[in-house]
This record gives sequence, structure tokens and C-alpha cells, in this order.
Amino acid sequence: MPRKTFDKAFKLSAVKLILEEEQSVKMVSSTLEIHPNSLYRWVQEYEKYGESAFPGHGSALRHAQFEIKKLEKENKLLQEELALLKKFQIFLKPNRK
Repeated sequence: MPRKTFDKAFKLSAVKLILEEEQSVKMVSSTLEIHPNSLYRWVQEYEKYGESAFPGHGSALRHAQFEIKKLEKENKLLQEELALLKKFQIFLKPNRK
């Protein structure tokens, strides 16, 4: 039996049923025919990452890959900040003459 895949919009609407409309996980699970554990995981991911919690189109991009992309983006930003600080380091040193 092939695994079901769900797109971002579907996951967001399921999570919002639970969080905003305060429906129980059991009720949403039976209505949408999704295992409750999947819903609990989606809610946790949404609470941690917000609207960017479900990258991709419901299949290939896993959580670890999402985390790697996020860290690569952060790393690039930090490298740019470091390069800028190194350029201005000259102005911070006292003159030694």
C-alpha cells in the first residue's frame, strides 16, 4: 500500500482545525482519514516553524532537509556579517605610533 502524501495547504488546514477551531485530534483524524500521530507531528512542526513548517509539495523534502536548508541560510548570513566586521576591524584598533 503506497504512502499517502499531503500538500502544504492540506496540512495547514488540518492543523488550523485543531488549533484555531479547537477540534480534537481524534475528530479531525477520523474526518480526514489521517492517523492521529501524523496530526500531532504536523501540529508540533507548525508550532515550531509556523507557516514555513511544511516545505515542498508533500513528499520529497523531509524535516532534516528543511533543517539543513535553514542552517545553510543562517550560515551564509553569519559569514556575511563576519566579513563586514573584519572590514571594520581596522577602525576599532587604537593607533600604535
